[in-house]
Amino acid sequence: MNLNVRSARLCHTLVADAELLRIAVHRVAGAMVIDLGIEVAGGLEAGRRLAEICMAGLGTVAFAAGAGTQAAEPLVTVATDAPVDACMASQYAGWQIKGQRFFAMGSGPMRAAAGREPLFDVIGRRERPSVAVGVLESRTLPPTDVVRDLAESCAVATEALTLLVAPTASQAGTVQVVARSVETALHKLAELQFDLERIESAWGAAPLAPVARNDLAALGRTNDAILYGGEVVLWVRGDDDRLATIGPKVPSSASRDHGRPFVEIFEQYGRDFYKVDPHLFSPAVVTFQNLDTGRVHRFGQVEPAVLRASFSD
Repeated sequence: MNLNVRSARLCHTLVADAELLRIAVHRVAGAMVIDLGIEVAGGLEAGRRLAEICMAGLGTVAFAAGAGTQAAEPLVTVATDAPVDACMASQYAGWQIKGQRFFAMGSGPMRAAAGREPLFDVIGRRERPSVAVGVLESRTLPPTDVVRDLAESCAVATEALTLLVAPTASQAGTVQVVARSVETALHKLAELQFDLERIESAWGAAPLAPVARNDLAALGRTNDAILYGGEVVLWVRGDDDRLATIGPKVPSSASRDHGRPFVEIFEQYGRDFYKVDPHLFSPAVVTFQNLDTGRVHRFGQVEPAVLRASFSD
């Protein structure tokens, strides 16, 4: 399984539908840079495909109606039978990309090509592909020096590099961030030293946050969608005792910072991510279904009041 090659194939179909998807294709230092919401409108379908590319095509992202009083609010759902590969080796935004007057959070399978994060010492899955595909959460397109640095880090020619870029405060950007409900659950479990190889399949859903007026507000809304509205189901194997012990620590409610819109928390810590309690970053509800014993373990609860405050701000 080559994550970058899988994503590259999906990029070809994305580019073929560029006009329909309201996206634009550029060349920077020979690399293909796809704009999904900076100088173009982008849209829901562009965001859905972006999220699947970010998962190397190993997950299915879809839109669904909410339930009950939230029926008119769309949900972003994600399902995968390869959760570690799709979410940890590819989708997780674990690469801070910096250049002169440029910053982006980097995700996608190019992370496996670079293999620079300690996470890969735990999960493996480093690869040396002939092509590399990355997703950048940024307000601007990457400059030449950043593109060349990324290609070098991934050990590919710039012509073999594809970068997809969308700001958080855009339709496509909002969709791809909210599609990370499963990813946040797996990352939290990794931090708790749970054996991720026990997880056979995963499904998640989170409300599609309204597109915010700027990227800071969008950062808050998209985080809140998962922290206070995200629900994840994990199909696992092994003993139930470990699930019963670790389960209460997994949802966002296990954090001391839980209970307020994320922007308020972020401002409290001077907009320093590293001061926010890391245990906050997880879905509101996590359910384990044990394939070996048939037992179900559910932890956490959604917080509609916090979501209303966040989405109406």
